[in-house]
Amino acid sequence: MSARGNPEADAQRAIVAYLRAILPIGSIVHHSANEVAGGGPKARLQQSIRQGMGVHAGFSDLIVISQGRVAFLEVKSKVGRASPSQLAFGQAVEAQGFPWAIVRTPEDAGAFLEGRGFKTRRKIRP
Repeated sequence: MSARGNPEADAQRAIVAYLRAILPIGSIVHHSANEVAGGGPKARLQQSIRQGMGVHAGFSDLIVISQGRVAFLEVKSKVGRASPSQLAFGQAVEAQGFPWAIVRTPEDAGAFLEGRGFKTRRKIRP
């Protein structure tokens, strides 16, 4: 069990901390909250309002902006799976030339970004 009872949220916090440590100073790692917690009429109304304000179904958990590059990361726990709307968002982003990936660990995220040309302050061992 995770420290807070939510493995995906714990993974995301670890990934954000790691990326903020290894990416060049001035890089942006941003989470855009796009879901309303809970259910019922109030939550549905709030979600409808957010959609009208530009919330996009399936939007990635993290946006990374660094030295003129942009990438989108969908964070999942070890056993988590992307929803159809998340996969569709990823396809739409990639079709526009931006990198998108499902990541589960800080190391996954760092390796993905480095593999797409993002510079890091991490020492890569042969």
